[in-house]
Amino acid sequence: MEQAQGALPNRAEIPAEYRWKLEDLYPTVEEWERDLKTVETLATEFVGYQGKIGESAATLRTVLELRDRLGRLMDKTYVYAKMHRDEDNTNPHGQAMVERAQALLTRVGAQTAFFLPELMAVSQTKLDTYLQMEPELQQYQHFLADLVRRKQHILSSEEERILALSSEVAGSGENIFTMLNNADLEFPAVHDEEGREVPLTHGRYLRFLESQEREVRKEAFLALHRTYHRYRNTLAAALNAGVKSNVFYARARRYPSALIASLDDDNIQEEVYNNLIGGVHEALPAFQQYFKQKQTMLGLAEMHPYDLYVSPVADFELKIGYEEAKKVVKTGLQQLGGEYAALLDKAFTEGWIDVYENKGKTSGAYAWGCYDSHPYVLLNYQGTGNDLFTLAHELGHALHSYLSNRTQPYINAQYPIFLAEIASTVNEVLLALHLIETAQNQNEKLYYLHHFLEHFRGTVFRQTMFAEFEKLIHHQVEQGEALTADWLEREYLRLAQLYHGAGVTLDPELKAEWSRIPHFFYNFYVYKYATGFCAAVAFVQRFRAEGQKAVEAYLELLRSGGSDYPLDLLARAGVDLSTPQPISAAMALFRQLLPEFNL
Repeated sequence: MEQAQGALPNRAEIPAEYRWKLEDLYPTVEEWERDLKTVETLATEFVGYQGKIGESAATLRTVLELRDRLGRLMDKTYVYAKMHRDEDNTNPHGQAMVERAQALLTRVGAQTAFFLPELMAVSQTKLDTYLQMEPELQQYQHFLADLVRRKQHILSSEEERILALSSEVAGSGENIFTMLNNADLEFPAVHDEEGREVPLTHGRYLRFLESQEREVRKEAFLALHRTYHRYRNTLAAALNAGVKSNVFYARARRYPSALIASLDDDNIQEEVYNNLIGGVHEALPAFQQYFKQKQTMLGLAEMHPYDLYVSPVADFELKIGYEEAKKVVKTGLQQLGGEYAALLDKAFTEGWIDVYENKGKTSGAYAWGCYDSHPYVLLNYQGTGNDLFTLAHELGHALHSYLSNRTQPYINAQYPIFLAEIASTVNEVLLALHLIETAQNQNEKLYYLHHFLEHFRGTVFRQTMFAEFEKLIHHQVEQGEALTADWLEREYLRLAQLYHGAGVTLDPELKAEWSRIPHFFYNFYVYKYATGFCAAVAFVQRFRAEGQKAVEAYLELLRSGGSDYPLDLLARAGVDLSTPQPISAAMALFRQLLPEFNL
């Protein structure tokens, strides 16, 4: 099946082979219902250990293992409900399932909030003794050591209970944005290259921006951003709520800022964040030179935001069906070896991937799942070059999770967020270099070279601009100021001008772009795309220089999950992100590629 233009199909109209198999999680909703009740039963059992956690090594082991059982089941029930809703956000049954799962997680969180403070009250000496007495506790060594590290930010049992009770309310900003963005927001019809009037959707927007017809790009850009602008105050209020939530939790846990609180989850120092912004600022002249070269290649008198995505190689446009994309991805990633290739086959044939857009489906793409399932990948595949790379990207996440979950115990399987974007971006870099090096002619080579430079633009420069904006909006709230629509628009345009330079004419509609970025609700997540890209470039360079030895070190990193701190795991695999060096090296590669990018 290749999806045609026109009205979006209903969910039931998508062939089964292009839908993920949620039945692998739960064959029926009734079984999901039973597990919801089991979660409540396990939570009650867990509460029975309150006041007893530190009384013996055996009790500590029992409590930690029970906590794992409870966590695994909560993960499973929530993941199923959320992905069920993501299939069609207009389905009230799916909405209700998510609300019930969220409410249950909130209740259980409140019931079990005593755990961390009580565990923190156990002395280090006693914990060390218990680790020696009970061999099964060894798997919890990193978990326990990390808790000790963060001890000052763990509150009293009652305070933790209150924070847990507040979690559902704290997510209201993001929930409002999600529902408005995916279910209620309607864009006007626009015209395609043949002059046909077609509905504008999230999934089609980027394809229109890549059109060789400038009027198609411009109309789509203006239609989308003017639509968001009409909801500017609602979206500003939602973002304000999300940022205030982050600031509240940071202050409650005695952190000096929301940024430092977020970074501390992965034991990352603020300098890593600032080094990224500083390293990218130093490379802005090269970034702006890229736009000048692109403008010349496109033959434009002025460069506008809707011109940034289009390939200047008009004679070559990649349109690739999903079935062909699977083959290309597998070939492009062959350097990662036979085990990795076999796992790709599993993903393609065993119901991991939800491929095509349908009415009400959550926009964008992601990889998700839980410890007790295979990974799942959501796509909105349109057949563009970006879709090809998105497939490789999300499979990187999926296989990272698969390898971690199959290697590590539950307590160590969840890899740090800081590492999450590395596995996905390694896949993209490998695929891009493969396509550049196997191109059949100069135009094709320039097309893929453009894509790789665009990857730099979108993943390093653009995400760093987002990271700087995210730092700015949190600072604004921490100073007691509100995030009004006017302020957000003004500051976003200012940053966009700083990054793009005088060579790009920024249309006033761009001031609404902040309001359509879901990652601003993810609490300092976007910088990890940029650092992940730089680390990925470093790994690929190691693959090419050292061969199988470097590949195996990388796969071991994927298998390691969250068994240690991310910077330590990376250093063990040969890449040191605690220094500016990987950022500088990636920027040097960008500068190096620019002279090749000329017609």
